[in-house]
Amino acid sequence: MIITINPQNPQVRLIRKVVEVLKAGGVIGYPTDTIYGVGCDLFNQEAIRKIHRLKKLDGKKPLSFICSDLKDISRYAYVSNYAYKMMKRLLPGAYTFILKATKLVPKVAMTKQRTVGIRIPDNKICLAIVKELGNPIISTSVYKPDEGLYNDPAEIEERFGKQLDLVIDGGVIVAAHSSMIDLADESPKVIRKGKGDVGLFE
Repeated sequence: MIITINPQNPQVRLIRKVVEVLKAGGVIGYPTDTIYGVGCDLFNQEAIRKIHRLKKLDGKKPLSFICSDLKDISRYAYVSNYAYKMMKRLLPGAYTFILKATKLVPKVAMTKQRTVGIRIPDNKICLAIVKELGNPIISTSVYKPDEGLYNDPAEIEERFGKQLDLVIDGGVIVAAHSSMIDLADESPKVIRKGKGDVGLFE
């Protein structure tokens, strides 16, 4: 099922409908500022297992997640003064920041080194969902058979419709990975160059 949500002014009624699906353990297709991805409630183990099956991953591969704001990030990750300054400057934006996890983070969302990948996308729909839900949602990319990224909700519905409980149409986007920056230690490391400018870290 596809529902259309206004990307500039997400309708509260529809955001609540999405949150009901997430609270019931549903998996959704939704837009970010980089791709159309799939996600679920960070604290629903069964929904996360569904995503692993959809992506054909084993349960050991960590999944990044979306927070609503910097204050929210500090609940799930340890943030140094430097990391805070950088994130304040760049977020919301097309970045995934690697940080040390707090005890609130379920094991499925962290690496063996107890780090997590956290995003605050520049996308009003997914931020509205996280705020209404009251905790983060998983954010992961899915690939087209030719290894491209999805930028169109209709394609996500066609390919994964049977495995998803809901697909949000927030318009077609320019698909590209987020830039991934490791801020877990004193010195920042660029793990992946993507849509976000990494000049500050080079």
